[in-house]
Amino acid sequence: TLTAHVDEFACAAHGDCEAIAPEIFSIDDVAVVIGTGPDELMLAAAEACPSVAIVVTDADGRRVYP
Repeated sequence: TLTAHVDEFACAAHGDCEAIAPEIFSIDDVAVVIGTGPDELMLAAAEACPSVAIVVTDADGRRVYP
């Protein structure tokens, strides 16, 4: 199971993550993680972030993306 973390200093609130995975991400001033979802969906949302502000880690805390 993967976990997403948003770097609030890198996030420019483009909203791509929320558009792809609204059950996982929401946009306020910056993106925030609001829930969970399939690993593939979380990775797709992270990869779509133009600011590369979403860090995805595995259950052991190892970075999966970027």
